[in-house]
Amino acid sequence: MIDIPALPAHDPDDLVESAVVSRLAGNWSNRATVKKPEPDLDDLFDHSKHDYPEALIPFAEHDVYVGLPETTKDRIRAWGWIAFNKNVMDVEQHVVNPGFSLLAQDAFDTGMGDVLAVAVTQAMVDEQYHTLMHLNASALTRRQRGWAMPERALPFSATVRRRAAAQLGAGNATEAALSALAYMTVAEISITSYLDLIEDNESIQPVNRATVKLHNRDEYCHASIADEMAVIVFEKLKSTERRFFLDGLAAGMDAFSATDFSTWEAILQSEGVAEKDRMLDDTRNDRTRRQLVQDYTGIRSLCRKLDVEDEIGIAWT
Repeated sequence: MIDIPALPAHDPDDLVESAVVSRLAGNWSNRATVKKPEPDLDDLFDHSKHDYPEALIPFAEHDVYVGLPETTKDRIRAWGWIAFNKNVMDVEQHVVNPGFSLLAQDAFDTGMGDVLAVAVTQAMVDEQYHTLMHLNASALTRRQRGWAMPERALPFSATVRRRAAAQLGAGNATEAALSALAYMTVAEISITSYLDLIEDNESIQPVNRATVKLHNRDEYCHASIADEMAVIVFEKLKSTERRFFLDGLAAGMDAFSATDFSTWEAILQSEGVAEKDRMLDDTRNDRTRRQLVQDYTGIRSLCRKLDVEDEIGIAWT
């Protein structure tokens, strides 16, 4: 008998969380255990709820957006949720797992033992489940709303693009590996604050919130793994390598917190929104607008452990 990997921890008394996990289980063929019928995600979809928080749409208060028909706003909010999921999946596949893979291979010659090796590898397995969870959530939205909204219509997230550029700009394999580790470290330690944007918003589709809540539980554990591995690797680095890693952390924080206007531009283009260029330009130039993710207390704590809090070049306040 083949053991099925453990599904995310969930509250069996929570109907929505159980349904999300049930959908995951249903996607694995040849199950060894007969499961009793469980609620279907489609039955739990609440058409009266928004798919994405209005407060997270960067131009939500702009006159162009305010003047749009409510049906168009509904579609833009649905696109926002699709884009949120795509961003999470892109980060998992192109930022997090490559970084964990380097650690699993002991690319930094840390000599880590079995306990850490297993923890890192298990985290990589978790990330595949997270990708499936968010893919299921987007598929549910498309199915229930009756709108196509394919992920392929959207560009890679800003974080993924910045990370790819950093890889291309690395002077050698060691610099490339350190850059990959830095971006992974930022993503894993800080992603909970990104997921909180959805989980804590009660006006949002309950299935969406449950998906994010389940994902978030794993990430608190992953943050500890990423933190511990960063400390272990940092202690092995030369002075110049340490500087490169710290610069990578700063670059990763900047990339992760930036609003990805290229994604919103693609969404507005797809919806044929008139005056989208003016709205996006005004939003980009609005210096009062807050960054999407600002909580880097986890990274700051890591820098304190490394005794480099004042060396990384970040205005922590």
